[in-house]
Amino acid sequence: MRCPFCRHSDCRVIDSREVEDGQATRRRRSCAACGKRFTTVEEAVLAVLKRSGVTEPFSRDKVVNGVRRACQGRPVDEDALQQLAHRVEEVVRAGGTAELPSHEVGLAILGPLKELDEVAYLRFASVYRSFSSIEDFEKEIADLRGAAAGEAVGPQDRDTKE
Repeated sequence: MRCPFCRHSDCRVIDSREVEDGQATRRRRSCAACGKRFTTVEEAVLAVLKRSGVTEPFSRDKVVNGVRRACQGRPVDEDALQQLAHRVEEVVRAGGTAELPSHEVGLAILGPLKELDEVAYLRFASVYRSFSSIEDFEKEIADLRGAAAGEAVGPQDRDTKE
């Protein structure tokens, strides 16, 4: 680590702390040459491997923008989009890999989006899963209805109906 003041390469760490729920490490450093102190923040970079083969850093903004398009005209506020992006980032970081395919980011979006707004979920899924016919929509709607019906029946009711 070079000192930002004198460019000397010998700096020692005085203090280290985890920040952002363990997603980054803040280090207080002191330069051996000039004695000045400075702070660095170390963050693990999460890379997304695109279908084209290009790798780019994970971006919450790209998640929000993609979901925002699916939510256009729906009663979804900006805070809900930001929370969804945060949940998606937590899920992909919890996977423990430094690089993941864009397909996995899309899968991580589908679950929280289904909870947020079913119409937006259907829009996003139609693009993400490349729906090519009305049957694809019908199947997805039937799955949504089946999941909703399953939630309406309590666990005690399921046991008695079998």
